[in-house]
Amino acid sequence: MPVLHNRVSNEELKQRLMEESFHRITISFYQYFPVQNPQGFRDELYKQLNALQVFGRIYVAKEGINAQISVPEHHLDDFRNYLYSIEPLNGIRLNIAVDDDGKSFWVLKIKVRDKIVADGIDDPLFSMENKGKYVNAQQMNELLQQPDTIVIDMRNHYEYEVGHFERALEIPSDTFRDQLPMAVDMMKGNEDKNIIMYCTGGIRCEKASAFMLHQGFKNVFHLEGGIINYAKQARETGIESKFIGKNFVFDNRLGERITDDVIAKCHQCGKPADTHTNCKNNGCHLLFIQCESCAAEYDGCCSSACKETIHMPVERQKELRKGIENGQNIFNKSRVRLRPKLGES
Repeated sequence: MPVLHNRVSNEELKQRLMEESFHRITISFYQYFPVQNPQGFRDELYKQLNALQVFGRIYVAKEGINAQISVPEHHLDDFRNYLYSIEPLNGIRLNIAVDDDGKSFWVLKIKVRDKIVADGIDDPLFSMENKGKYVNAQQMNELLQQPDTIVIDMRNHYEYEVGHFERALEIPSDTFRDQLPMAVDMMKGNEDKNIIMYCTGGIRCEKASAFMLHQGFKNVFHLEGGIINYAKQARETGIESKFIGKNFVFDNRLGERITDDVIAKCHQCGKPADTHTNCKNNGCHLLFIQCESCAAEYDGCCSSACKETIHMPVERQKELRKGIENGQNIFNKSRVRLRPKLGES
């Protein structure tokens, strides 16, 4: 039986990626559809995509597929043809990255999960068949001009912090499963208003729109293809981007610039900055925003303590990582936030 997963070290895979002589294209896509045999579907996907040298991260569940990948440019047509040969995926929209060097992934990982988006919904009557209306970039801009429109950002705080739509409300939670009931609670009394939900590529806001309709809201919309598709359409049509700043993405880039606006601040010195990075101390790996000056001062670390740690002998660093259960040296993107009031941006 063929090997259906990777057995080469990450360092070697990264090195191979850097030595590639061809260009890669970063693509994301998702689709909600019934998958009868997720494991079998996963294995067939791996076999076909691995043969096309596709890298990336794909989740498969009974409710569908969610993928962020990079495809060799010379295999793009073959990849599209294979994907479209799968009936529920025929003609599916492929979100092409707008700010991309093709070095977003260096390995192919396909995992079977309970859901492609963990939502915490246990109501057997909930269905993805009844979801909000799609809006494209032009329609999004038009709705944003209407005073009775409410815009909800269904991403996490670290995504919202570096870029968001004008007037967008942040749902102050660290997980999508917590955001869903919070969004319902925040929108009580606005059941008849236009509610637009958006996210990075569309997968979260599509489910969120279905949940809002399930809860009794009437005029629910969601941005087709998310911010990625919006930015592409805005550039192609020449319309003004109402999304300001940078779009956080879940690959090695950690962000793609949509406008030149820098709306966030360095978490260390407070100067304008919107570059996310992970602390270079492997015992910490905190995701945070760091300006170039602080990156130089702290050697890419989040604190003086972590800077001191990375210059210790490797064995000493390993000793320090043993037994750590909490504190600063645990990867944690959470941050306490106050709930925004309706109308605040």
